[in-house]
Amino acid sequence: MKNRSKGKISPQCIFILCFCSFALGMLLSKRIWAPPESEGRITFPRRYNQEKKLSSVSDDCETKKIQEHDMLGEFNKANEAIRSLDSSIAKIRFELPSTKAFLGTRKMEDLPTMITTDSARTGIMIRKPFMVIGINTAFSGRRRRDSIRETWMPQGEKLLQLEQEKGIIVRFMIGHSATSNSILDRAVDLEDAQHKDILRLDHIEGYHELSAKTKAFFYTAVAQWDAEFYVKVDDDVHVNLGTLAATLAKQRLKSRAYIGCMKSGPVLHRKNVKYHEPEFWKFGEAGNMYFRHATGQIYAISRDLAKYIANNRPILHKYANEDVSLGAWLIGLEVEHIDERSMCCGTPPECEWKAQAGNVCVASFEWTCSGICRSVERIKLVHAKCGESPATLWGALL
Repeated sequence: MKNRSKGKISPQCIFILCFCSFALGMLLSKRIWAPPESEGRITFPRRYNQEKKLSSVSDDCETKKIQEHDMLGEFNKANEAIRSLDSSIAKIRFELPSTKAFLGTRKMEDLPTMITTDSARTGIMIRKPFMVIGINTAFSGRRRRDSIRETWMPQGEKLLQLEQEKGIIVRFMIGHSATSNSILDRAVDLEDAQHKDILRLDHIEGYHELSAKTKAFFYTAVAQWDAEFYVKVDDDVHVNLGTLAATLAKQRLKSRAYIGCMKSGPVLHRKNVKYHEPEFWKFGEAGNMYFRHATGQIYAISRDLAKYIANNRPILHKYANEDVSLGAWLIGLEVEHIDERSMCCGTPPECEWKAQAGNVCVASFEWTCSGICRSVERIKLVHAKCGESPATLWGALL
């Protein structure tokens, strides 16, 4: 009996053992299954996952709000930039009139010279064309052409130099005969091969087709040269090229200038008279006068007007007289008619007196002959008495 009592465990030991087991279990349970804490409170795993998802969605919303705020800021910046640009443009527009007024008061020699490069042909700096002069001539006018070449029109290297340095282009203009490749056409081709100063037009030659020839000239010249002025002159008129260039340069700020000796006169309704107008009835009652227009011996028009004629040539009506036709094409437009009397001086002694007084004429001819009478024989005399010095042409500031 004594041995059995010694093998029993006391209640106190059992209590201590149980307490230690419980404490050990709590300790191990806390390390393995410790629930996460969120903002100081204990959450269980399932609830923790739900709150994590909600937190992620909330973060995405906050990010989108920040991005939208940034985009709104960028939009406001762009809007401010546009307003600033509009303000700058308005300021520039306000200042433009004063700039134009300033240019209007400048001397022509102070204006910048426009230069272009023709590297394909010469490799040197060449002036942009200032004016293109078309000398109206016919198949029968070989002697007249030669007389002009011997007087006021440069030849060979001088003609090329005039184009390159001064932007002045001078050409005899002539169309074709009614017969293709006729002896007349071949003769002109040979002449051009020799002198290189003829402009062939897509036009059938004929005295009563001068209005059509004028349209063909402007069309061809505008297509080939982008000049400031285009000049038409007859082959029995004496011209001082330097004085002509200086006269036109004074009008270069006018975009639609029609320059020449302005005239008027009765509409000739009777048949069998020179300059008869078959459509006289369009000008009103018999005895009415033509509207003011430049005489046909020589006149000049600015680039915009030449382009207008070139672009609208199919619908521009042709009257019997070429100068009347040109005046009719321009009279309905916003054109400045400039009456330049130095473009219609008489032959010596008139042009000689003016030259001696320092007022060299642009052009000289005789009204009785609508040109220089017997020009082949007399143009050399006119050139000797009324011609400008070479320095006037080569020293012209264009």
